[in-house]
Amino acid sequence: MAITGIRGTFFDFVDDPWKHVGSEHEAARFTLDGLLVIDDGIIVAFGDADDVAGSYPGLDPTVISDRIIMPGFVDGHIHVPQTRVLGAFGQQLLPWLNDTVFPEEAKYADREYAREGSERFFENVLAGGTTTVQAFTTTSPVATEEFFEAASRRNMLVIGGVTGIDQFAPEGTTSTPEQFYADSTAMIEKYHGTGRNLYAITPRFALGATEQLLEACQKLKQEHPDLWVNTHISENPAEIAGVLRAHPDCTDYLGVYEKYGLVGPKFSGGHGIWLSDNEFARMSDSGAAVVFCPCSNLFLGSGVFRLGKATDPDRRVRMSFGTDMGGGNRFSMVDVLDEAYKVGMLGNTMLDGSTNRVTQDLAQSERSKLSPYRAFWSVTLGGAEGLYLDDRIGNFEVGKEADFVALDYTAGPPAMAWHQELFFDSSGPSTMEEAAHALFSIMMVGDERNVDETWVSGVRLYKKA
Repeated sequence: MAITGIRGTFFDFVDDPWKHVGSEHEAARFTLDGLLVIDDGIIVAFGDADDVAGSYPGLDPTVISDRIIMPGFVDGHIHVPQTRVLGAFGQQLLPWLNDTVFPEEAKYADREYAREGSERFFENVLAGGTTTVQAFTTTSPVATEEFFEAASRRNMLVIGGVTGIDQFAPEGTTSTPEQFYADSTAMIEKYHGTGRNLYAITPRFALGATEQLLEACQKLKQEHPDLWVNTHISENPAEIAGVLRAHPDCTDYLGVYEKYGLVGPKFSGGHGIWLSDNEFARMSDSGAAVVFCPCSNLFLGSGVFRLGKATDPDRRVRMSFGTDMGGGNRFSMVDVLDEAYKVGMLGNTMLDGSTNRVTQDLAQSERSKLSPYRAFWSVTLGGAEGLYLDDRIGNFEVGKEADFVALDYTAGPPAMAWHQELFFDSSGPSTMEEAAHALFSIMMVGDERNVDETWVSGVRLYKKA
């Protein structure tokens, strides 16, 4: 591939804004007229256009005007085979799975159906500006193959794996521990590290796994210690009660995964709504991550995630954000940020002392608030850190992979452009503060219509009509 360039206004992060309370802008980088230079999908230069252009005479960059260019969004928890049942009528987690999700997932044993579903899945995530996903497939190796093949056709960085579940699910959606181990081993050999594909050992959730299945996961992790582990944790009170009945030797949900050696770096537990303080501390100590899925947590009535606790500087937990589509009713990480802000504000109110002086925690209350800096860090560099991918993606540092999104800050409802004029004139944001206003407006007023272009490895894969 020839060296290519992108010129425009860039916004990315060099640090965690939660480390800069009161001065979060210090974690960000705003480049009004920037030039990003890409060679074979890798960033080879980035900075002010006037400074960079002299090193690349003859370069004719693509100019993206009137947009804010950010690193591509990272979705840390999403379900490929739930694409078609997005927004199915509520109920709580367990009946929703049985009535809606499991029957649809069973169809992904058919290769043609799995291929169409995977194509539609990636079309939707790219339209929302998402360039990296950690995803669940099904117990069928066919579904996992089609997921990785569809990602490879787009050269996307993805994490996935055959789902492990052998109880509390209908026939056609389970497999035996022996079959899960064999299928996982074959998929690891075929896809892990091939192109931009990465493999995750994927026990769906502890309630759906017998001891034998969890032992198979443990064996896979021992044989392949560099693999990811992707699962659910402490999502729903009824689910948690069932887990503890099935594992009476464990005092909490995290303890089940710890018993089988699965908790540590590259472990992700989706939801984590009902994690205890002790579980958060153990996750912090081990290097494990939690994935905040506000759209799903609200849609299924699962509960309010403790954002301020997860970001405790004394026991910080790695964290990604996820749509959890289709428990989450949107593909867009912009919509995730909208709901995450509201969940955070509920946490802020519950901890500020206005409802209960006994439980007042002003520092945690403040950490629950999702500023534009905290928000967009969480779906770019922060999301990458949560998945141990920040050496590859997340910002515009030289050597990283060139995944990015161009955001139209005037798109969305008819009043959007007029609203933005409160903060900057029609020429667009010219300072970091103005750009932060624009991003906050996108996350609270806009939606996926604000995503104008999505680029993967320096190639544009989506352009808004």
